Order: sequence, then structure tokens, then C-alpha cells
Amino acid sequence: MTRTSTQAQERALAHVAARSAGRPLEASLRLTLNFHPDRESAGRPILRQLAEDGAYRSQFVTGTSNGGLTAHPGGDRWRWESRIFGGAYDDAPAADRPVYGALNHRGRPFGAAPRFGSAHLRLTAEVLGRASFCYPDSFTEPTDFGVAAGMHLIELAEADEQDVLDDYIEAQVHGPVVLERDVEAIVLDPCYRGTAVAEAAAALPFPVEWHGGFRLTVDELRRHPEYRGPEFVELGAEIAERGLIDARIIGDAVRTGRHDPQGLKRVWHCVARFGW
Repeated sequence: MTRTSTQAQERALAHVAARSAGRPLEASLRLTLNFHPDRESAGRPILRQLAEDGAYRSQFVTGTSNGGLTAHPGGDRWRWESRIFGGAYDDAPAADRPVYGALNHRGRPFGAAPRFGSAHLRLTAEVLGRASFCYPDSFTEPTDFGVAAGMHLIELAEADEQDVLDDYIEAQVHGPVVLERDVEAIVLDPCYRGTAVAEAAAALPFPVEWHGGFRLTVDELRRHPEYRGPEFVELGAEIAERGLIDARIIGDAVRTGRHDPQGLKRVWHCVARFGW
């Protein structure tokens, strides 16, 4: 653990390590933190907040999430963390709790868990040593865990037949994620080239990189009404521009306030699953 770790963080990691087995992780692997780079947190654009704070914060601190919003005492996220970490964080300050990402063992250019956003922060190799892992996602209340020193979850994930948005190995990083120290790069979707998002990303203390991007035609979206539901096909068609949907278009729709954010999240799932 780092100099800035707390006793709660050390107890949590030790609790998971005692339940883990397998060979050590390869140092070449990376953790990624997927997120939507054009959203706001506490009334500030998320990339500006990152630049001003100098750290990536947990849902317990920000009150925002691209998954469920249950990070409060007695909520599902609180309960899952209590179970996984042996109660280590039950009475800890919100700032001490872990941040969530995924292990990019498949080497995907768009990050390990694109269901949570089109962009990702790629963390340094040193962060692996203070991360714990589970498969599948913690909301499923898994029984299989890992740490960098003992990790059998890759074999489990690769043998499983999950949807590509659900096949990630969840990672929990214990101790602060400090941008200047812990992040190698931010990787953006090309739909943000020439936008305020790209400008804000350039002000962060690490390189900006680009992956291939996600774009989905309305015609292709209409071929998959069963994936998230026909109502989200219609929502996607409503917000599309020139018959296309991408992360920027969805973010613009979020900011209008005219659509249910949870519905737009499901439109994003379709783009991330079937886009190119």
C-alpha cells in the first residue's frame, strides 16, 4: 500500500487477499476506469473537476455513477462493500473508500468496461498492487476474488459466456487515485475531437489518446429491440443525428434534461454493444 493508505484500506485489501488464489498478475496488464467524459459531477464538468481535484473520486464522494446510485449508508453499494471487504469500510470516511474500474486483460483499446462510458483512464502498473478484484461484478454478490499476488479470475472470465458488456473483471482500487502519479493516459472516443471535452482532457497531467470509437446507425439499432427494450430503440432514434448515434450525441441529450438519464444509459449500452 502507499504512504497515504488508511487502516481501513489495508484491512480491506488483506481481507480479500485471504480469499484469493492463483498465479500473480502480469505486470503488463492495466486497470481502466471507464466513464462518460462529458457529464457533470457536483455541478462541474467531470474533466474540469478531475483537473481541479487532482484525483479520481468514488461514488460515495461524488454522488454520481454510470451504474446504480446506491452509494450511501445501507444502500446496495454500501452493503456489497461491507460483504466483500469484511466490514473494513463500514465506519470509514467516504474519501477512504475504493474507486471502481476493471482489469483490461483482453487488451481492449476502449477499456475493460465500456458499458460505464466511452472514455477511460488507464492506470499505471503500480496500482495493481493495491487493487482487489471480483468476478463477476460486485452487484451479483460474487464468491470469487483476487489480488495481484493471486489471481484466478482471468481463467474464470475467459471460460464464461457473458455478453461483451458484462464480461469484465471488476477492480477496486484501495487508496487515492492521484492523477499525476497513478494515470498513464486518458483515452477518448473520436467523437470528441475538436470539442470542449478534448480541450479539457488536454489540460490534465497525462497524455490524451484515442480509440477507434463507437457509432451506431438507427437502422442497426432497430435490429436489436430485445437487447435493452423497444422503448430505448425509439429513444435512440429520437436523439440521433443524420441517422447516427454516438457518445457525444447521447451526452448532448443528457444535458437537455428532456430524457430520463437511465433510458439514455440504455441507449449507450446499445451503442457500446453494436456500434463500430
